[in-house]
Amino acid sequence: MNKTQLVEKIAEKAGITKKKADEALKAFESVVTETLGSDDNITLVGFGTFEATERKSREGRNPKTGEVVKIEARKVPRFRPGKALKDALK
Repeated sequence: MNKTQLVEKIAEKAGITKKKADEALKAFESVVTETLGSDDNITLVGFGTFEATERKSREGRNPKTGEVVKIEARKVPRFRPGKALKDALK
């Protein structure tokens, strides 16, 4: 499912226009981005948790040259599904 299809599905389920659904999705994306950027988590009970996790620095290898390169530590977004979501997929 791509973003357009998701917006259509949200509009259909919520009984709102596609424009309103698109605005809601953009607002959700913005809130998640801002929240994770400020080192906070978002927990939607039953659905899951959005969090920023720290990846340690490590050594990698350039596949073209075989040269060893250092990969710096960085923060990456992570989603951990909740029990209700996991159960729905069984």
